[in-house]
Amino acid sequence: MGRKEELDNLKREVLSCKKCALYKTRNNVVFGEGNENAEVMFIGEAPGKQEDLQGRPFVGSAGKLLTELIENILKLKRSDVYIANVLKCRPPGNRDPKENEIIACKGYLEKQIEIINPKILCALGRFAANFLAEKYKIKFNSIMQDHGKVFFVDNKKIIFTFHPAAALYKPYIKELLEKDFKILSKLTDLKRRNITLYDF
Repeated sequence: MGRKEELDNLKREVLSCKKCALYKTRNNVVFGEGNENAEVMFIGEAPGKQEDLQGRPFVGSAGKLLTELIENILKLKRSDVYIANVLKCRPPGNRDPKENEIIACKGYLEKQIEIINPKILCALGRFAANFLAEKYKIKFNSIMQDHGKVFFVDNKKIIFTFHPAAALYKPYIKELLEKDFKILSKLTDLKRRNITLYDF
């Protein structure tokens, strides 16, 4: 079975999920999208209003910024990467995800990572960073403290950065986000040129 078929099977499972109460208030499941053979995978927090309406990740204002960063700094197309969230359904009012919701949903994201097997994982925001830190046993303090650091675990490069939504109205956060993407661009460039990165 190929990666696309595996993801399609998993998506069908997620579309009918009722593991937590969020299924009662969602308009659409936001499974994730992108290249099933992507070398770079971005993980956000949860769908927002536009994502819930369209059933696609990062399509609102924060998504527009993320797309610009991918295209302008990484020099990749959005379709070259894979984008998913910790939660597949929107929390009402864009509130933070609850622990029981994360626990109920995390198996789907773990399976997506397993199927796609990206070389680089980028956490957008603290909920995604907490997810990857727990999964890969990385000591994580906070986004402000650990953003831009590159961790090497299980033949993957893992980097934490700010959620694009946090950068929309805070210029200093946007500057830090852009700097982190420049570090990420070096990782992707090294991968394209088949060079091993020992230290950053």
